[in-house]
Amino acid sequence: MTGREMRMKRLFNGDENVVIVAADHGEFDGPIPGMIDLPETTRKIHPGVDGVLLSPGMLAHCAHVFAGKGAPLAVVRINWATTYCFHWGYTQGATVPAATPREAVGRGADIVLISLTLRTGSEAQDARNIEIFCRMAEEAHGLGLPVIGEYFPTKIDAPQSDAFHDEIKSGCRILAELGADMIKTFHTVRFREVVDGCPLPIFGLGAEKAETQVDALALAAREMADGARGVVFGRNAIQVPDPVAFQKALCEVVKRGVDPATAAVEFGLR
Repeated sequence: MTGREMRMKRLFNGDENVVIVAADHGEFDGPIPGMIDLPETTRKIHPGVDGVLLSPGMLAHCAHVFAGKGAPLAVVRINWATTYCFHWGYTQGATVPAATPREAVGRGADIVLISLTLRTGSEAQDARNIEIFCRMAEEAHGLGLPVIGEYFPTKIDAPQSDAFHDEIKSGCRILAELGADMIKTFHTVRFREVVDGCPLPIFGLGAEKAETQVDALALAAREMADGARGVVFGRNAIQVPDPVAFQKALCEVVKRGVDPATAAVEFGLR
């Protein structure tokens, strides 16, 4: 068994579905509510989650999350892409390395996340994005690190449209063809097609902050019903009155198939 396989088995705890809490927003948004003091924020992460997604520079500040027996795995985003800076009006989808896989593992990473954006409007930029993804993934695999590939379009104006779905479906398959081990992406209007068209475990992201915590749990339930092997939730798992309670409920929904409303009542969510 390789190091990459060992780390993936730890993430899935054998064959369980996966819950990852994303706390890397500051890499693109700066300090946002709920994540201003990130070390304090990460102290409110339920130890039952499987992984925590961070930016390279914040891993050292939040090392307490990963230091104990049975702690979540450290998932580190290692490329920086303008597509996440939509608040600045960026739409070119350019990407650059933010840390090498070797630097990430030296800081304590168990898994790396590498994003990919295509259909940028520039064939040269698309090719450059592919080149960066492949080079970083190859280096990560050489170090025994699993790679979560994240397909993220340049625009998310209509996430339930057929066009958005078609791009996600193609993008996820392309990531698999390029060597990703797992994929993080949007839940689309026909998400089962995305899952069926990709031979890798797919994690549904939480996207925008849901109106209520029950709505967020319901999204996770839909993603699981459509074939996802887990979720990566950020704002919905952190920007809530009691993050630990929500994350406990999320684990019940994702790992044990508990009804969202039932889980919300059990953990006192609204």
